[in-house]
Amino acid sequence: MTDTSSDLQKYGVPFYGAGWVPYNHIKSKLASQEKIEEDKKEEKDPTPSNDDEITTPLNYVVLAGGGGEGRSGIPNAIVVSHVNFTSNSLSDQPVVKHETGSDLPYRMTVHPHGDGIICAFQQSCRLFEWKESEGNEVHKLGVKVSEKVLIQLEDVGQQLALTFNSEGSVLAVGGEDGSLRVLKWPSMKIVLNEAQAHSSVKNLDFSCDGKFLVSLGSGLCRIWDVTSSKVVASLAKGNDEVFAFCRFSQINDKNPHLYIAAVTDYGGSILTYNTTTWKRIRTSRVVREAISAFNVSSDGKFLAVGTVGGDLFIINSANMRVQMMVKKAHLGLVTALTFSPDSRALVSASLDSSARLTLIKDKTSSGGMTWMIILMVLLAIAVYFMKEKGIIP
Repeated sequence: MTDTSSDLQKYGVPFYGAGWVPYNHIKSKLASQEKIEEDKKEEKDPTPSNDDEITTPLNYVVLAGGGGEGRSGIPNAIVVSHVNFTSNSLSDQPVVKHETGSDLPYRMTVHPHGDGIICAFQQSCRLFEWKESEGNEVHKLGVKVSEKVLIQLEDVGQQLALTFNSEGSVLAVGGEDGSLRVLKWPSMKIVLNEAQAHSSVKNLDFSCDGKFLVSLGSGLCRIWDVTSSKVVASLAKGNDEVFAFCRFSQINDKNPHLYIAAVTDYGGSILTYNTTTWKRIRTSRVVREAISAFNVSSDGKFLAVGTVGGDLFIINSANMRVQMMVKKAHLGLVTALTFSPDSRALVSASLDSSARLTLIKDKTSSGGMTWMIILMVLLAIAVYFMKEKGIIP
C-alpha cells in the first residue's frame, strides 16, 4: 500500500548515516552540568532560576555526510533536525549544522545514553559531544568536538560499521580492511581485536541482551560471543546472495530473530535465522531492487528497507508482507534508516541530501476492528433468521 503520511526536507548535505537522538538522556546530562554551574553562581548571587522553561517533549534526529575531499562546495557536516509529531514534519532548517572541514563523516553511531556521536572518517574515528546551544530559545541542543581522543581508533583506516550495545557499555567497530574491534565504553579497553574477521566488514549489530555480536561480510556472517570473544556460528550466503545488512530483532522475547538483508539476482531478500540453533528459518523476497539500507524497529514489529532507486518499504515482521510503501521517497539511493524509540516513525536519509519522516500505521488494530464488525453483522443476521424461523421469540 502506497503511503503519503511523510515529510521531506533537504539540507544540502549528501547523507551516509542517521540516528535518533536520545534527548531525555542528553537533557539530564546537560541539566546536571548546568546545576553544578548554577550552584557555584548561587554562592555569589542567590537568584532563583527557572528550571521549567520547556515542558513540551522534544525529538531530534542526527544525520552525517558530505561531499568528501576536494572543492565541490558541498560541506561535510553533522546535521541535527527537529522532529515535530504534531505537524508530522522535520524542521525546514537544521537545528545544528556542525561542519567537519575536509573530513567526510562516512559512518556514525549515536550513544544510546547521551555520551555523544562517534563518526568514522577516512583514517580515524572521532567523538562529538552534545552541548547546550546559545541564542536559541527553543532548541538548546548543540554539537562540539570532544576533548576525548579515541586513541584506539586513531590511524586505523576507513571504518564501515560502528555500533553500541543497547546499554552503551560496549562499542564495536568494523573496518574496510576486514578488522573487527570490540571495546568497553567509556574506558576504550579492548575486548576483541580481530585483524581478519572478514575481507571487509559491512555491518555490525548487538543482540538486545548484549550477549552476541553479529558481523557481516559480503559472503559470510559471523556470530560472536561477546564475553568469550569466540565465534559461536558462521552463516554462509546462498548461491545468488550477497549479504548487505544484519539486525537482531530488538525485542526481549523467547524467540528473538536475526535478520540479514541480502541482494540477489531478483532484487532484495530478508533472511530470518533462529538465534538458538542459528539455522535459517525463512527466506523472503521483499523488493525487486537492490537493498541499500535496512533497520528493525525497537518493538520488533517492523522492518524498514530502502532501495537503490529511492523507494521505502515498511514490512510487517510477522508475515513478511509490505505494510507501507513510499515510492520515490528520495531521488537518490537510500543510505540510512532509523526508527523512533517508540517505533511510531521512521527517518530515512539519502545521497540526494534529503531526509524524510514517515509515520508508521499499525494496521493490526484496524484489522482486528474489521473482523469484529464482520462478526457483529453475521451475528445480527443469524439472530434475524432464528426469529423468522421461530427458534427464538
